[in-house]
Amino acid sequence: APELKGTRWGLHKKPADWTVKQTDTMHWLQRSNLKTARAWRIKQALRSIYATATTPDEANPLLKRWLSWASRCRLEPFKRLGRTISKHLPGVLNGFHPGKHNGRVEAMNRALQEARARARGYRRVENFIAMAYLIAGKLTHLPASPFAPFLPVPHETT
Repeated sequence: APELKGTRWGLHKKPADWTVKQTDTMHWLQRSNLKTARAWRIKQALRSIYATATTPDEANPLLKRWLSWASRCRLEPFKRLGRTISKHLPGVLNGFHPGKHNGRVEAMNRALQEARARARGYRRVENFIAMAYLIAGKLTHLPASPFAPFLPVPHETT
């Protein structure tokens, strides 16, 4: 639609990162009665729950209020998302426990995927497993790299 021209990147960014032009465009969109504007408001409401709630007890009433809104919104993708979140609500709320996340696992997975892509596949699975141990194992007994610049050992002064 021509009236939505220039809104794509503003819709994807958080408001703090908008340019001046995107700010003007998004303020116009918020005042409009388009489905896109309603969808953006619902998305921002869910995003704010994840930004502010720090425990499951804080998130539960906020999510239930958002689920109620999503179920009545007349936008089928958000109704479907609301049903999915409702079905998995205990697991979603577990994500709000402080200090419990899978960030380390995701980082390790990313490193392994990069190693696999860099090598364009290994001839044997054993080679990939060995590379996985080298990358993710944080081994400390390996010798220094022969390609590293030589650093003299500091002498003790008495």
